[in-house]
Amino acid sequence: MKQTERWRGAISANIAVLFFGLAGVLGKLSTLASPLIVLGRVFFASPVLLTLCIVQKLPLRPQSLRDGITLVGLGALLALHWTTFFQSIAVSNVAIGLLSYSSFPLFTAILEPLLLRQRLSRIHVVAALLILPGIYLLVPSFTFQNQTTLGVFWGVLSGATFALLSVTNRGLGERYPSLVISLYQDGVATLLLLPALFLLAPNNASLWTPRELLILLFLGVFCTALAHTLFIASLRLMTAQSASLVASLEPVWGIIFGIVLLHELPTLNTLLGGLLIVGAVMLPALLTFASSRTK
Repeated sequence: MKQTERWRGAISANIAVLFFGLAGVLGKLSTLASPLIVLGRVFFASPVLLTLCIVQKLPLRPQSLRDGITLVGLGALLALHWTTFFQSIAVSNVAIGLLSYSSFPLFTAILEPLLLRQRLSRIHVVAALLILPGIYLLVPSFTFQNQTTLGVFWGVLSGATFALLSVTNRGLGERYPSLVISLYQDGVATLLLLPALFLLAPNNASLWTPRELLILLFLGVFCTALAHTLFIASLRLMTAQSASLVASLEPVWGIIFGIVLLHELPTLNTLLGGLLIVGAVMLPALLTFASSRTK
């Protein structure tokens, strides 16, 4: 692979992860309930993803009824994942939401052997176990009366649902382009969350203000459709290990945006817990990358 292609891949991946990290801050800037934020995100992302699929002439029809049912189920899981993610940020802050969500490798290490019948990888088990003390440091007290603890709970639940989503997507990814999978999941999530518009919108009068609509539009177009497209494109130009390293920077970008735009300064315990979690997430990719360089 040419050096210029590697650079293009790295730039695309970093821009994508930058937008992923910005999503949490935009959610915090919004005054809407979490289900409405997610509804706006998937509503604006879906037509962009559909356009990209049509332009690239990707087949949109499921290959079997089972695949169709799976895609619908994953759309529901995506809606739950993003709702718990934004709820974590709403009750605590961006750093807590992103770092507790980043615990997903802990659940991936459990789910992969169970669902994909893969052998346990020692390094992935070690990395998953290193996440536990990181989460412990994020929790100030073990009571849901504490907003930070509640934020960690929602964030870890978001990480668990994302792990299940990722593991299940891996099987579909062998038969369908990622953009098609994303289109189905965002489209299904939009339909499932539509009732929230009638149940919650009356109590969220700011929904139709230009400010809120702009936040939701940016979330859907840039932080979802564009970011996902850029990240998929980067995978063709860089190794999976390099892409994993870049992806692990999402909470770092999110914390930086939180400091700059929201003036949210993480506590010392949050930073220490974050270092453990991000370090654990990066560890497998770093070791694989180092091993490939020595061969």
